[in-house]
Amino acid sequence: MRIAHLMPGSGGAFYCENCLRDATLVRAMIRAGHDVSMIPMYLPPVGGDAEGLPGSGEMFFGGVNVYLQQKFSIFRKTPRWFDRMFDSRKMLRWAGGKASMTSTKDLGETTVSMLAGESGRQWKELRRLVQWLSLDANRPDVVVLSNVLLAGLAESIRKSLGVPVVCLLQDEEGFVDSLGDDYSGKAWDAIRGCCGDIDLFISVSRYYAEIMRERLGLDEGKVRVINGGLDISEYDVSEIGPDVPVIGFLSQMCKAKGLGVLVDAFIALKSEDGLGDIRLKICGGKSGADEEFIRGVREKLAGAGFLDDVEFVEGFEQSDRVRFLQGVSVVSVPERQAAAYGLYVIEANAVGVPVVQPDAGVFGELIEATGGGVVYSGNTAEALAEALREFLVDGK
Repeated sequence: MRIAHLMPGSGGAFYCENCLRDATLVRAMIRAGHDVSMIPMYLPPVGGDAEGLPGSGEMFFGGVNVYLQQKFSIFRKTPRWFDRMFDSRKMLRWAGGKASMTSTKDLGETTVSMLAGESGRQWKELRRLVQWLSLDANRPDVVVLSNVLLAGLAESIRKSLGVPVVCLLQDEEGFVDSLGDDYSGKAWDAIRGCCGDIDLFISVSRYYAEIMRERLGLDEGKVRVINGGLDISEYDVSEIGPDVPVIGFLSQMCKAKGLGVLVDAFIALKSEDGLGDIRLKICGGKSGADEEFIRGVREKLAGAGFLDDVEFVEGFEQSDRVRFLQGVSVVSVPERQAAAYGLYVIEANAVGVPVVQPDAGVFGELIEATGGGVVYSGNTAEALAEALREFLVDGK
């Protein structure tokens, strides 16, 4: 089967679970004998994890062009040779690091416009994508949308190509809700209006399938669950482990992923008798919007006298993540919102490292399936410290 997989990139600035899952999925489909093109959108995909995958050779809906076409009508009329300057990898990586410059209002307006398809301000980009897919050399048997925020593309694809459109569901709810009262409702209404042009939705978990069935008003038969997975041959179990107990955090270094909660728990544990030698390792990268938060984390650790016991790991590509996981005793990412996926749970377990996660979202479902950790009630620093203590004492 010839499959076109439309995949928004993160720009490679931070650990993007959706980007990594898409890349893993494309590799698995290729190994199964399918002809897959990974079509990048917005920003380049995350670093080396997407290297070697067959792509379109073109960037569609490049982030800078999407922004310019949203804000200024003149850019909806410029020729492709002009637009191509803004789709260069260097330009897009720069833009990816400037996420803090994008206001909630801009995100909301652009999201609603993208969901409007041909009626949106990015209609020129949509027509270019459909024309490219319509070429005999590129024409797919099925089109896969990486997430429901791309649902606005479905009508034009079906109308022009006459092929099925499949949409993955992986943690879009939090982003849409974060757009605020002015745009969140409009975005949900627009997504619901696109659902008739999508043949099948595939969710990353049972938990998230139920959430999105309710939010989108979908029939049960239109949503299937395919849990995330890994090629475990790339994950070596370490039998040595760290010399002292080490807590690991593997995700984007930001408030939403609960790094502040984990740091507070670490400080509390570090102050207890018998746990003064524990350490904390933090890996996962950041966006420009996270800089101020991370400065605050460093200042809190320094004020407690524990900054030297914390390591901020720079690299987070697949080989970096394996080395990171081999050097920790337990992993915890106490996300502040209920999560749909939790790739870091699967990666940690693949290296033989247990996880400690809040009892919310997908985590109970994941840990029940793997037996690779525990969940705790109440996502507070105190509750997390209590749950972590067992792993740190046993690991001494």
